[in-house]
Amino acid sequence: MTKKLKDSIVKNAKPKVDGKPADYADGEGLRLHVTTSGKYWHYRYRWDGKGKELSLGTYPIVSLKEARERHEEAKALLARGINPLSYRKQMKAAKAEINSRSFQAIALEWLARSLPTWSESHAVRVQRYLEKDVFPAFGAMQINEVKPADIIRVVQRMEARGAGDAARRVKQYIHQVYTYAVTLELAERNPAADIDNNIILKPRTKKHFATLTDPVKIGQLLRDMDAYQGSLVVRSALCLSPLVLLRPGELRAAEWAEINLDQATWTIPIKRMKAPTHIKQANQSVHIVPLSRQAVALFKELYSYTGQFKYVFPGARGASRPLSDNGVRVALRTMGYDNQMITPHGFRGMASSLLNQLGWNPDAIERQLAHKESNQIRAAYNRAEYLEERREMLQAWADYLDSLRVGGQILTFRKAK
Repeated sequence: MTKKLKDSIVKNAKPKVDGKPADYADGEGLRLHVTTSGKYWHYRYRWDGKGKELSLGTYPIVSLKEARERHEEAKALLARGINPLSYRKQMKAAKAEINSRSFQAIALEWLARSLPTWSESHAVRVQRYLEKDVFPAFGAMQINEVKPADIIRVVQRMEARGAGDAARRVKQYIHQVYTYAVTLELAERNPAADIDNNIILKPRTKKHFATLTDPVKIGQLLRDMDAYQGSLVVRSALCLSPLVLLRPGELRAAEWAEINLDQATWTIPIKRMKAPTHIKQANQSVHIVPLSRQAVALFKELYSYTGQFKYVFPGARGASRPLSDNGVRVALRTMGYDNQMITPHGFRGMASSLLNQLGWNPDAIERQLAHKESNQIRAAYNRAEYLEERREMLQAWADYLDSLRVGGQILTFRKAK
């Protein structure tokens, strides 16, 4: 049958004069449906005695030639006793099923299932690494098509850019996605289980936070801290850092509700400490920090300035958020102490090193640092808080720092008995 349409006719086709849609037939059910909003290719046919209409695309995205090719394909299906409209729906459903078995689709499903048990920061970190490093590499692949080599390429690429620790975490995330998929019979096996980090990645080197342990240098640091010309909030956080032995994040997010100046005690809920997520969520324990006289004095000075706020150290951009994690670090750099000399975390190492050298009970020191007990059997029985011993230790430590600050004769303070 001779086709009726030409490219020029299609290009210049318009609706009717009154604005109603106009149809331009090409033959055998193929027509161009023209409205005020656009031009649409349709194939009209009959199935089981009823009229049907199959959309073949929009002009000019689909040209006249392409519309005729799609028309021929639909006619061929009809000649084989297949309803073109039903066939298209089946193909869409099959494609959706294939997409639902992609690594990305299943990883996002795993992510959604895991979110209620994760902290917000961990959830953000996992999603960011998946979207940045994993999905572009093999997110579109079917879950059963991903090979160990695909995973290895991702983690080695991350290591090559200097993110070795992150590469190990990402490999673990992929492993967890497959554990989820295998459990629900969405995947046949876990290719990440075949990968040994010790073979594909460089050995990990233990990095310690830079700190000072020379009493003379510590004394100079303390004098520099006293002379710091920054804000009272930052100076207070800086001066309290060596007195309380907390991690930087635990210190800067301090809340006035946690601090009892009359009892010289800072009680921190476990949800704010370094601990497994399920323990944080249960939030059924606390970490107690006995406050020395020097620490109480610093808090009292700061209370008149920030006591009306939730946070002891409110951020520079608003009291609704705590001090930035770079607040103390920038102050140290301003005073001439870079990350190779001491970091905010290094105050913990400073205290731990000297307190151990000076003979204080290692268990009391570790308890004050809120370190996890490496011996699980010992941890199950050794629940002593050493509270009074820690109070005595921190007061002696604060007094010792004062002696270094004034630059007088350096004496070893009284050892614990």
